[in-house]
Amino acid sequence: MKQIRLIILFFLFSSILIAQQKPIIIDVDMSKTVGEMRPFWSYFGYDEPNYTYQKDGQKLLTELKQLSPTTVYVRAHNLLTSKGNSPAPDLKWGFTDAYKEDKNGNPIYNWTVVDSIIDEYVKRGMKPLMEIGFMPKDLSTKPEPYEHTWSKGGNIWTGWTYPPKDYNKWRELVHQWAKHSIDRYGKTEVTSWLWEVWNEPDIGYWSGTFEEYCKMYDYAADGLKKACPECTIGGPHTTSPRSDKAYSYLTRFIEHCLKGTNYATGKIGTPLQYIGFHAKGAPELVDGHIRMNMGVQLKDIQRAFEAVNSFPELKNIPIIIGECDPEGCAACSEKREPKYGYRNGTMYSSYTAASFSRIYELMDTYKVNLKGAVSWSFEFENQEWFAGFRDLATHGVDKPVLNIFRMFGMMSGQRVSVNTEKGFNAKDIIANGVRGEQNDINALASKNGNSAWVMVWNYNDHNLEGTPSVVELNIKDLDKNKVLIHHYRVDNQFSNAFEKWKDMGKPQQVSEADYKKLEQAGQLQLYTSPEWKESDKGILRLKFELPRQGVSLIQLTW
Repeated sequence: MKQIRLIILFFLFSSILIAQQKPIIIDVDMSKTVGEMRPFWSYFGYDEPNYTYQKDGQKLLTELKQLSPTTVYVRAHNLLTSKGNSPAPDLKWGFTDAYKEDKNGNPIYNWTVVDSIIDEYVKRGMKPLMEIGFMPKDLSTKPEPYEHTWSKGGNIWTGWTYPPKDYNKWRELVHQWAKHSIDRYGKTEVTSWLWEVWNEPDIGYWSGTFEEYCKMYDYAADGLKKACPECTIGGPHTTSPRSDKAYSYLTRFIEHCLKGTNYATGKIGTPLQYIGFHAKGAPELVDGHIRMNMGVQLKDIQRAFEAVNSFPELKNIPIIIGECDPEGCAACSEKREPKYGYRNGTMYSSYTAASFSRIYELMDTYKVNLKGAVSWSFEFENQEWFAGFRDLATHGVDKPVLNIFRMFGMMSGQRVSVNTEKGFNAKDIIANGVRGEQNDINALASKNGNSAWVMVWNYNDHNLEGTPSVVELNIKDLDKNKVLIHHYRVDNQFSNAFEKWKDMGKPQQVSEADYKKLEQAGQLQLYTSPEWKESDKGILRLKFELPRQGVSLIQLTW
């Protein structure tokens, strides 16, 4: 009885605090456009390609396709990796056995597994960001040991990371892959894909030198272009450019492609049709809780944009952030790394909303052609429920973060002006993060035809509970006086299968009836019933509470 009284008192006290709060004013001006609502968010990736055609993998791909009418691109590692002695796919590991050699060293190509992966994308109208890697065992200069044992605590940088023993065979492998793809899917389809060579060659993913990476890239590009001159290839998908080493690797590679001698052709220059790099945050445990670091991820993007702009020849070249995440290890569970315990709940979802908005801001500031930002997050087979991997779903049940992508999928058209008295900008977050008592309460808005959308978040780097904030949204210069409002929400009560699972007692064996409840809880939900509302002299005023780490999407139609 005493506990119940304390709970009642807590809620009464919280209600009084909220009632006394001064609202956070957010002004949205529909008459002032600031740029395209470019769907760069519609890119996803993962290490384990064999999950693609598993039941839960297929289900998630279908959901990603259904996010919006825009094209979804998918990037997967290990598309050329050999099985070796691996009994099955593992964390950070997969294989296709696309290439082997007979006893005389003659190539044997087998596209069966590769096709089973790419088929899943193509039949859904999705596009592969085709990663040419990693090194097949029979082509590796150091084939033993080949497969890694990372999940068991062993060495990860084994034979699959080494240069080819024969660059002509490497070129021919890529040539045959592209040729087979055209035969299977048609040239029109294949020319709509994106191609790249390897992943993060500036760290252990590549056990060769910088020069050897450039050589491997040149030979791969030459093989691709001989089969498909119209195909698009780029790179180098290096790690976080806030590091001077990674920044240097990126710029040296660009210089090689623009001005260096092509190892494969002997001519000056190598095809480079988009720039790829990675950007990661850095959470840590502080005083018993998780503290995010969005600032370093945005710093990566800022420095990479500066690098691209330092080459006049690259003006308006497409840019793809090949991995764009709150940190760097999707396959590290919460048990393995407690600092990754933010991923199941609303910290991951609010971080995604707030950080992607700042990516739009940086894109505008540096006037670059940002085409995509790959969320390196998919799903993991045969793991515990809500194990704390960086994934979008667990056992086919969607996590809160996937509903942020559903929100982005609803937005389109042109971004419009937003002003708030309590918001941060990208420069602020790069310099200081969002770490004080003041939360980042801000918005991203767009309009298209007879619809408009305003996404509002309440974010702080510290993963701690807090009192909800009151938001007063003033939407100016609407085309119509009367509008239909749909208010969607992601927080601890709405669009949150994780909280529903906790309410069930955190079961690892889920009944069919409970599974359906979790599935439903994982979908994007309305915060309030739809309502018609009239503007006051062209201004629509909305007032609502937004919990810490909560995200709302206000959809207006008329």
